[in-house]
Amino acid sequence: MDRRSGRDPEFEAFVAGAAGRLLHVAVLLTAEPLYAAPAGASGGASGRTPAATAAPAARRILASALARTYAHWERLRGDDPYDHTRQELCAAYARTARRLPPGTGVLARLGPLERLVLVMRVYEGVAEEVTAAQLGLTPERVEAVCNRAVATMRAPAQEAA
Repeated sequence: MDRRSGRDPEFEAFVAGAAGRLLHVAVLLTAEPLYAAPAGASGGASGRTPAATAAPAARRILASALARTYAHWERLRGDDPYDHTRQELCAAYARTARRLPPGTGVLARLGPLERLVLVMRVYEGVAEEVTAAQLGLTPERVEAVCNRAVATMRAPAQEAA
């Protein structure tokens, strides 16, 4: 680690390789659209890229998770930093889920716990027992929440009246 600059090349390489997938996890959790037009844009060039302005809550919780991972980076030697960061990301989401504005993304129809379980189990492929341990639930509860979330996503969306 370059102590003068405060940068760790291994951490920077990890972020370069994993940040895209972790951002997608954060976007699924917050139910924000990842690619939204910048405010005031009417389809034309506005000088800003859509990705730079989209998903502010997802970017915020990802930054928090990466900061926590960086704080523990030395202790993580030999462990999977992606798993640790995903745990931090899920914890950051769980702490802030009720304060987030309602999303319009693909999982917006789900409640926070359903989103969390579905993303961990289906998108990330985390084992039921591991998901249960990380969320402080029983494996049976995780299975029930996951099944309910899948059923909700399979059902046709209710049209606004």
